[in-house]
This record gives sequence, structure tokens and C-alpha cells, in this order.
Amino acid sequence: MNRTLVILAVGLSPALVGEHTPNLKRLAQRGGMRPLNTVVPAVTCSVQSTLVTGLMPSGHGVVANGWYFRDLAEIAFWRQSNRLVAGEKIWEAAKARNPEFTCAKMFWWYNMYSSADWSATPRPMYPADGRKLPDHYTHPYELHDELDAKLGKFPLFKFWGPLTDITSTQWIAAATSHVMETRNPTLTLTYLPHLDYNLQRLGPDLDHPRVRQDLQELDAACGSLIDHAAASGREVIVVSEYGITPVAGAVHINRALRQAGLIRVRPEEFGREILDAGASTAFAVADHQVAHVYVSDPGRIAEVRALIERLDGVEEVLDAGSKRAAGLDHERSGELIAVSSADRWFSYYYWLDDRVAPDYARTVDIHRKPGYDPLELFVDPEIRFPTLATGWRLAKRKLGMRTLLDVISLKDTALVKGSHGRIGGDPAHGPLVISSRGDRLPAGAFEATAFKQLVLDHLFS
Repeated sequence: MNRTLVILAVGLSPALVGEHTPNLKRLAQRGGMRPLNTVVPAVTCSVQSTLVTGLMPSGHGVVANGWYFRDLAEIAFWRQSNRLVAGEKIWEAAKARNPEFTCAKMFWWYNMYSSADWSATPRPMYPADGRKLPDHYTHPYELHDELDAKLGKFPLFKFWGPLTDITSTQWIAAATSHVMETRNPTLTLTYLPHLDYNLQRLGPDLDHPRVRQDLQELDAACGSLIDHAAASGREVIVVSEYGITPVAGAVHINRALRQAGLIRVRPEEFGREILDAGASTAFAVADHQVAHVYVSDPGRIAEVRALIERLDGVEEVLDAGSKRAAGLDHERSGELIAVSSADRWFSYYYWLDDRVAPDYARTVDIHRKPGYDPLELFVDPEIRFPTLATGWRLAKRKLGMRTLLDVISLKDTALVKGSHGRIGGDPAHGPLVISSRGDRLPAGAFEATAFKQLVLDHLFS
């Protein structure tokens, strides 16, 4: 078996590999680089599940980063159990070929309770007093304390939210190197999220100095891993899930459904409105540039489709037939799936007046929100002294006071300059695959469904 390292560099595209990424450029020149034909929706959980199983979302069942759990009548994002992903995984196929095979899966999604030999994933602690404490989950558990002792606490608030920076990617890269040194797995999978943040904040603009700096920072983290792989005789594969495209505003799909009388809300204390999905005729689970639309009354599907198709910024609406063609015909999918135009994205907002927005709307809360919210990457620009405002809220929490970190904007969706989820456009700005073994890559674009076999070929060539 050939030991292999797979680096998932989020948001990396062929157009971004160049003078600002010398380590990645050298790897591509030594081996090969190809555009990756990804799946719809081109979002983290769906694409990663395709990469490790070789299946379309209709096969592995991960139809988005979150979906409507019909039996619970609840929307849930960013679940972590590997049991949600159907199909044989790369490491399971490799273990079947050779029982001596081992795998480390570092921060790829759906890491909890997977059959990989070693794994780590973000997992905050939520004490009863309402705090959210940085932490991570590992298998076996002993690895958790080992990584904490070596690297310090996992920097959760640098992994997502307005404070995100290179810190979390550096921590994951260092943790990956530690596992390779101490466990020597046959296959190591690692997830480096750094580019995702400012490419959504600023767009994929190489003229922006912050984007160039991010590329250099990511390349340095990749370079350390590539050097480690070379020193230990490992092959290297770099892959990305999607490319980021420029956007200029949101499509408020749920507000349109609300105005049509299709969404029901439940008033709570202080008049705040909570989406009542189970009582609604139709609602959308927004996820970047794709939205699953769940319609409880089959007789009204055509009506809902016509309403959504009329919205400015909607490119197409998939029904039963077109979902099948897109590989999204799964029971977890909405009755309809809306895809935005290239320069737009879907908000989850369902309220019509910000004064009755739920309290979590102004916070970083990826689990309560019934949709993805890229505004969580920004501090509300209307807050005059953001550092002071955030520090004061954190100080009150440390004193044991219950308080919200309500620093996220609800008004200016134009803050978001980059998004993803749909496919199409210039392959130079889409996802990619780079391999130290260029002879393993096809002459043209590479299919995401072929990635599992690519890894197996590297392991067993």
C-alpha cells in the first residue's frame, strides 16, 4: 500500500493556484491539476459525502448541509453522525482490500461514529448556563487530550464567525501532522477551511490584498503538510468541494412564501416569530445558492413552483424529474429545489419585520437557524465600536450573566460578496483536484464521483 495524504482546501480553484501559492503550484507541476465536476448542491456536506462514497446525493442521502427532518418536523443543519451518510466509504473499501489498512479523518464532516481508525471534528460544549465553549470530538477519546496538550484548545471561534482567520486551519494542519507522526495511517484526510471565509466576505478577487494574503497563508499550511508527506513517502492529493463566485445580493425566498400565506410562525416572548415548519404549507431551507422547498400539500406544488420561478434571482426550480437528472431524488430533498442565478444567494429570513426576528438571528447560531447565514462572518457595521461591544458581552458572560452575542446584521445582505452551491460557469473558478501522481488523472475534467476510486488507485497502485 502507498501511504497517501488528502488535503481538502475549501474554495480553492485553478485560477487561485499561482504566484501566491508556490507550494500548491509546485505540486501541480510535479504531478497534475484538473478541474473537478462537482455535484448539486456544491456545498460542504453534500460534496464531501460524494467524494468519500463515489455516490450522488440521491445515493448517499446528504442533500445539503441541512434539511427538513419530516418525522421530527424540524430543520437541522450541521449534524455530525457518520450514520447519516449511506454508502461504502473510501476507508471501508480500502480495509476490505487489506485488513492492515488504517485511516485518519481530520475535520472532514460527518466524523462522529465513523469507521475511520482516528478522527477529530469540531464539537463545542454547551453547559446548562447557556455558554458555548470551544472543544472538539475525537475517536478514540484519548486523542482529544493529546491534541489539547500539544496544541491548546481547538480555536472554535476562529473556525466560524466574524473572528475567523488562519488560526483554525493552522491548528488542524498541526493536528494532522501529529497524527501522521504518531499513528502513521495509510490514508490521512484533512480539511483546511481558511479560504472559505474571505472569499465569501470579499469575493474571489485576486486584486484584493486580503485574498492574496489568505492564499499565502493557506499555501504555507499546505506546504508544511506536503513536506511532511514527502519526508514520510506519502503521495498527496489536494481537492476542493466548490469554487466561490461573486454575488451581489440575496433572494428572500421564505419572505415570498410568507407573503403568499404559505408559511406559519409561532409568536414567542417579546413578539418574536419562530418558523413553525410542521404547520407550514411550504417553506424553503436555504443553503447558499440552493434551497430545498418542502410542500406539505401535493396539490399545491405547481402553485409554489410558479411563485418561486417568478422571483428575481431564481435561475431554475427542479421538480421530481429534474431532481432525478441532477442526482437529488432522495426522500430528504424538498418537493422542489430552487437554484439561484450566479450572482445571487438565498437567505433563510422568513420574518417581514426585523423587530420580530428571532433572538438567534443576530447571533452566530448554526444549529438554531433554519438555513445557512453568511452574515455570521460579519460584525454588524451599524455597531460603532464592535470590539468594545463584543468584549462587553463576553465579559458579562464570564461573570455568569446570561447575554446574547447579538452582533450580526440582519439588514445588509449585500455585505456578502461570494457564494457557491450552483454549478456551471468557468471551470477555472470552480473546484479542482491536484495529485502528485499526474498519471492517475484523466486528460480532461475530473468527476467528483470518481474521487473515491482515485484515492484507492493511489493507495493500491
